[in-house]
Amino acid sequence: MLMKKFDKEFYKLTRDVLKNEHFKKSRSIRHHIKSNTFDHSVKVAYLCYLHQKRFKSKIDINALLRGALLHDFYLYERSKHSKNRRLHGVRHPNIALKNANLYFSDLSPIEADIISRHMFPLTPIPPKTREGWLVCFYDKVAAVSDLFSIKKK
Repeated sequence: MLMKKFDKEFYKLTRDVLKNEHFKKSRSIRHHIKSNTFDHSVKVAYLCYLHQKRFKSKIDINALLRGALLHDFYLYERSKHSKNRRLHGVRHPNIALKNANLYFSDLSPIEADIISRHMFPLTPIPPKTREGWLVCFYDKVAAVSDLFSIKKK
């Protein structure tokens, strides 16, 4: 994804997560066939960031970006877990939340809401926060983009 105008500010707001050794491991986890979890999560966070810059919504930008980066922080290769693979969409938000709490001990309630409810409507409970709704929406946008993008060799 091209990031130009807001690169420095976006990085400044997200570097604590982006530099985390456990989060970096998500680069090796395939996601949405043509992407990986790291790139997908950064894409979601950046789309949320651009939304905030464009519409100047009354939201917690720090919680929004941390939640967006950590929403798929499940740290396993889905294809290698044949047991209950079909339930990944329903189960991974809670696994991501457990990992986020383990490696980022200072999660806010907004961040927890984002991570645990981003799969609505696949999961039955919708987000409670504006930030949660933004990540829920842009996660779907990024997933479609990931599925239809052509990966460069």
